[in-house]
Amino acid sequence: MASTANPTRADFEALLNEQLGSAGEDGFEGRVVHGTITAIENGMALIDVGLKSEGRVSLREFGRGDGEPELKVGDDVEVFVDRVENSEGEAMLSRDRARREAAWDKLENEFGEGKRVEGRIFGRVKGGFTVDLDGAVAFLPGSQVDIRPVRDVGPLMDMPQPFQILKMDRRRGNIVVSRRAVLEETRAEQRSELIDKLSEGQVLDGVVKNITDYGAFVDLGGIDGLLHVTDMSYKRVNHPSEVIGIGDTVKVQIVRINPETQRISLGMKQLESDPWEGVAAKYPIGAKVTGTVTNITEYGAFVELEAGIEGLVHVSEMSWTKKNVHPGKIVSTSQEVEVVVLEVDSDKRRISLGLKQAQRNPWEEFAEQHPVGSTVEGEVKNATEFGLFIGLPGDVDGMVHMSDIAWGISGEDALALHRKGEEVKAVVLDVDIDKERISLGMKQLEKGAPTAKGATGGTGGGLKKNDVVTVTVLEVRDGGLEVQAGDDGATGFIKRSDLGRDRDEQRPDRFQTGQKIDAMVIGFDRSKKPNFSIKARQIAEEKQAVEQYGSSDSGASLGDILGEALKQKGE
Repeated sequence: MASTANPTRADFEALLNEQLGSAGEDGFEGRVVHGTITAIENGMALIDVGLKSEGRVSLREFGRGDGEPELKVGDDVEVFVDRVENSEGEAMLSRDRARREAAWDKLENEFGEGKRVEGRIFGRVKGGFTVDLDGAVAFLPGSQVDIRPVRDVGPLMDMPQPFQILKMDRRRGNIVVSRRAVLEETRAEQRSELIDKLSEGQVLDGVVKNITDYGAFVDLGGIDGLLHVTDMSYKRVNHPSEVIGIGDTVKVQIVRINPETQRISLGMKQLESDPWEGVAAKYPIGAKVTGTVTNITEYGAFVELEAGIEGLVHVSEMSWTKKNVHPGKIVSTSQEVEVVVLEVDSDKRRISLGLKQAQRNPWEEFAEQHPVGSTVEGEVKNATEFGLFIGLPGDVDGMVHMSDIAWGISGEDALALHRKGEEVKAVVLDVDIDKERISLGMKQLEKGAPTAKGATGGTGGGLKKNDVVTVTVLEVRDGGLEVQAGDDGATGFIKRSDLGRDRDEQRPDRFQTGQKIDAMVIGFDRSKKPNFSIKARQIAEEKQAVEQYGSSDSGASLGDILGEALKQKGE
């Protein structure tokens, strides 16, 4: 090897190869190398990296973001070699590329170790923001800026802050970072530290941060707890805003801490005395108390007896007379009502109340005021296939069976005589308080109706079967005659077929109202009303005449026999 005092071209080449390795000058391209600033002129820095010629780098690429760069001749700097020699024979160098390459190397190591990196948000792009990670540009999605949506990102711009790398692709030059992940991790760490200091049953002050329909979130000094609406008060709370407001300082007790989810349940009513203690002694079964209707549902109404004590009046206990009616049509919210305690279950915190029990049983009251046999008056509420329902005093209904509507006609015909809304009179036949039934009769009020004595004796008005009496025609109908025995005797009916033996005689229109005729009692219906027959009377008289005046076989005709009988009767 030649003397170092007089190096030859071969010596210089050997030294260069020793520095660059076997790659020679071509090994410089695409690499970050160290160089020395040899001069600074016209906003450019001349840098010697050991190649044939120096390279130029703009001073702006050395900027630190604040003021002018502080560079001087002799400074050692790192640059990236784009090309060893350009068309002008100069080396193509880049300080920005050198910084990016160094940043990528550092970021890859930190990403592999799961470390946080520091960066600055410096721009806004579609879907998010750009972040400078000390030379490498990363993308920050809008959803990863904060835990909650951020309306104004201005205060976060150009401020050094930590980020978490979510994804890296050096070949494509893509980096995705998250600020939210750092905040969540920090928050979780702080939350764990705070939770370790808390315990169930602990009482502390908190500030209401947010209110929802189901409760409120209370800040306990860096950690939130949920105060459910059912734990705010023993009394009914329809909405949390009725009890607390945002910003209020409240005293709460930690009811439960879930170690897995780190959720904290809070309570306010737990700091109050429990009103259910001794409730059974305070509200004994059968006691009549006053309360206020707080809520109405399809199955009943809730009545507040005192703060924190509510009972349910089931729909079946709302009214004696109004069945299958929505509770809202009987009571209204905030109405003060009188109720009776039916059942108390302290363990389940339930009280069953009765609204109708606080009022007199209307059937008992009716039975006292209208005993059997008394006359009542009411409106026909409804007509069914078996009778009429009559509205009676006390908001109760009585039923007139179709057989008790009128004498002498069928039940179907009797039903047709009356219509809904008609005012009628009836007799009380029976009152069943347990079954809540009142039986009425209308025909019992008709003139000449069977008396109680006649009914008991099995006859109508003292009449007996086969008696022949004189009756007065009260009404002529298509089916026969409505008649009355004597002037004020029992009323009865003569069917069309009983008006005479011959068909011509069986015409109701041959009789007139007020006409008196003789008829025979042929029986009684189930209401003890007598049935009469002219035909039976005629047959009986014929039989009697034959027995008295001889058989027709003696040579006398039937006409002669009857004629003689009538003559005798006339005399």
